[in-house]
Amino acid sequence: MTALRQRMIAAMQMHGFSARTHESYLTAVRGLAKYTQRPPDTLQPADLKGYFEHLVRERQLAPASVRLAYNGIRFLYLQVLAWPALDLEVTLPKRAQRIPELLTRAEVAAIFSACEDRRYRTMLGLCYGAGLRLSEVLKLRVSDIDGERKLLRIAQGKGAKDRLVALSPTLLERLRTYWRLYHPQDWLFPGYGGTPLSPTSLQKAFTEAKRRAGVSKVGGIHGLRHAYATHQLAAGLKVERLQRLMGHTSLHTTLRYLHWLPSAAEGEGERDLLAKLELADD
Repeated sequence: MTALRQRMIAAMQMHGFSARTHESYLTAVRGLAKYTQRPPDTLQPADLKGYFEHLVRERQLAPASVRLAYNGIRFLYLQVLAWPALDLEVTLPKRAQRIPELLTRAEVAAIFSACEDRRYRTMLGLCYGAGLRLSEVLKLRVSDIDGERKLLRIAQGKGAKDRLVALSPTLLERLRTYWRLYHPQDWLFPGYGGTPLSPTSLQKAFTEAKRRAGVSKVGGIHGLRHAYATHQLAAGLKVERLQRLMGHTSLHTTLRYLHWLPSAAEGEGERDLLAKLELADD
């Protein structure tokens, strides 16, 4: 490991970045070094500008990929190499504003019914019934469930933030049924060797259930989180409350769901979405 790489890792640790961010930023810097064939600390702004033009024009990377590379390289030069500024005068491609193919309640119900494994079905229920990200579901511990107060603690979610999410009566009962069947001790959904379940396992289960349910809309597990947000707004949940439940730092991130659901009216509390699906656990 080079000294520069060690310094960058230390700087990212000091900023509290997630392991995923570590890998993304380091990959961005490796890509720069490979392209220029020179150590990053010997480059000049013109070299960096040429690299990003290469990413946009020649490699034609998606806007999100270019911006991720830009953020990682910008972090290196500003936070690790202590450049006073980084003005590359590079026009980054705009993010495509696409409305996802939102799942209806009937489609969510069909997917859940097609998922025969109770453990996976419980995990998908957390994605939809509580609006959790895949990574948040996988990191849940048994101790994160507060059955008395009907709360679920999300420890170090995206942005290294903790938050509490209300557990609907239906979701709480499903979690209790799951615990009685599997008796997890530490991780709520353990994998092999005392570690959390691999994300690939749940992703494959969702894809298969979706196929068996005959749902052809494009999208992965995160579509259940989108469905949670839009269905809650349609049921009358206030957007500020939804922001807290979903763990969004900025209200603008939550407001995009209003654009996707312009008829949503603002009401009071969150709804028990799983109960509305009228699913029967066998």
